[in-house]
Amino acid sequence: MPKLIFVNLPVADLPRARAFYEAMGARNEPMFTDETAACMVLSETIHVMLLTHGKFRQFTSKRIPDAKETCQVLLCLSAASAAEVDAIVARAAAAGGRADPGPKQDHGCMYGRSVEDPDGHVWEVMWMDLAAVKAAMGKA
Repeated sequence: MPKLIFVNLPVADLPRARAFYEAMGARNEPMFTDETAACMVLSETIHVMLLTHGKFRQFTSKRIPDAKETCQVLLCLSAASAAEVDAIVARAAAAGGRADPGPKQDHGCMYGRSVEDPDGHVWEVMWMDLAAVKAAMGKA
């Protein structure tokens, strides 16, 4: 069995957050979803657990920071093409996110943008031509 990652994020408005992640291409897993949490499946191995603040506090005694004011983590999701990067960011922005809180990155063989979810968590979305990157690194 491959290793799975579960990214746990505190959210202020669960339905709004769920709609945002669905717009990014995630599907909801009802088995792990209720009025306090939603399991959003980004891929076979990547799951985002959206947790109300009350639910999130069950797992930590630390203060929940305001992700609109502070940044503890930047999350990055791969895309199949530069066009898919743009499409994901556009859908996410239309669903209540903020497109491009950081600068766009275009290095020819790598292209990336970012989107901030309604709670302030930043997701980078990037495409990479792995063959071109490997070739360029081999020349270095």
